[in-house]
Amino acid sequence: MNDISAAPAARPDIRPANPNFSSGPCSKRPGWSPEVLRNAVLGRSHRANPAKQRIEHAIGLTRRLLEVPDDYAIAIVPGSDTGAMEMALWSLLGPRGVDVLAWESFGAGWVTDIVKQLKLGDVRTLCADYGALPDLGTVDWSRDVVFAWNGTTSGVRVPDGDWIDENRSGLAICDATSAVFSQDVPLEKLDVITFSWQKALGGEAAHGVIILSPMAIERLENHTPAWPMPKLFRLTKGGRFNRSIFEGATINTPSMLVIEDAIDAMEWGISIGGLKAMQGRSEANFTVLKDWVSRTAWVGFLARDPATASNSSVCLSIVDHTVLALDGAGQAAFAKRLAGRLAAEHAAYDIGAYRDAPPGLRIWCGATIEAGDVTALVGWLDWAFEAGLNEL
Repeated sequence: MNDISAAPAARPDIRPANPNFSSGPCSKRPGWSPEVLRNAVLGRSHRANPAKQRIEHAIGLTRRLLEVPDDYAIAIVPGSDTGAMEMALWSLLGPRGVDVLAWESFGAGWVTDIVKQLKLGDVRTLCADYGALPDLGTVDWSRDVVFAWNGTTSGVRVPDGDWIDENRSGLAICDATSAVFSQDVPLEKLDVITFSWQKALGGEAAHGVIILSPMAIERLENHTPAWPMPKLFRLTKGGRFNRSIFEGATINTPSMLVIEDAIDAMEWGISIGGLKAMQGRSEANFTVLKDWVSRTAWVGFLARDPATASNSSVCLSIVDHTVLALDGAGQAAFAKRLAGRLAAEHAAYDIGAYRDAPPGLRIWCGATIEAGDVTALVGWLDWAFEAGLNEL
């Protein structure tokens, strides 16, 4: 039994109205119900006019809500964000050297694909441990650069776009899946932007979005990959950019229910004030956690530099000396029990750290979360921590 000098945390009386704090799929928007899917075009070909119009509408809403430049192309593709990124890597890399950045598990996955699957020879891997960023000043923009804007599993993001060279000759290929709609991502400084609705808007799984700049489109038309291209990755036809894919003629059959759900989420985003309003909601949610962390001794951010702490996928470390005295397995077990206790109380679901990340917690604070629910959550976090500490 641990001797706690302070008064033990009382069991809270109020639970979050919405305890869904998973970082992907993240929570549905406030007020969502299956009724929003009533306009889905079901039992029809996705190439029939009514279905194609809904796909085109989803693309148009993406352009409007994310404020995508007019000369950028947008497509809905298979395989979630992973499929969109793989499509970009397999289609675009090869003509010049590559700098690939990794500071958590998804970035490390792109390193593996580039080095071990595509087997590109001229690759520089710029890596950092969980909680840190690589030295962004060492990136060479005469090369293609592959990176995640927000490290979903580490809670560490690039602080801004100032490090990206506006006069770059290589492509900026960005996995932006848990950054868009929550963070200020300067799309005009990027050539490939990928994300999934499930990690941005509370959408359903299996579909990704890829956005290409004119420079990326030019690369497609002037570069033929040295490897066989699976059908699902092909963005050209007859050596030319296949613009039809970016006008609603998807590569394979999409789920029209998923399309309709994404339409609903984006229309909600527009109705509350658009991109700035969504970013503001995420920042307000993060501020609740940040203020709580500042006054709470047992917890800290996994991000070492406050300027790089994510406001969407917020990753926390347990820094209490009693817990830190446990071995790695003990620390992981403590964090897992804490998350499990909150789930059992219906106070927070799915807030354990990602399986490859250091032991701790990960709490989604994106735009579909309400600040009042985060406020209710922190009392439960204190209660669950003390309950776990008393079991040691």
